[in-house]
Amino acid sequence: MKTVQISLESIDKVNEFVRIITPFPYDFDMRSGRYTVDAKSNLGIFSLDLSRPVSLDIYGEGSLDEVMNAIGPFLAE
Repeated sequence: MKTVQISLESIDKVNEFVRIITPFPYDFDMRSGRYTVDAKSNLGIFSLDLSRPVSLDIYGEGSLDEVMNAIGPFLAE
């Protein structure tokens, strides 16, 4: 498992993020405070507080370089 911080400050960013990660065969969870949702679910993501970065847990085996490159524009600074 790998955890990163991502920032999704607009509806368009959320939709683009979900479109990018959906083809990957891994499970993705987003956490904000005590809430955890499926990161491949637009509705779930919109239930989180997106005014600040959220944690993204990626459950994958081996190298996650392809995933990390794909989500690079969403990584929080």
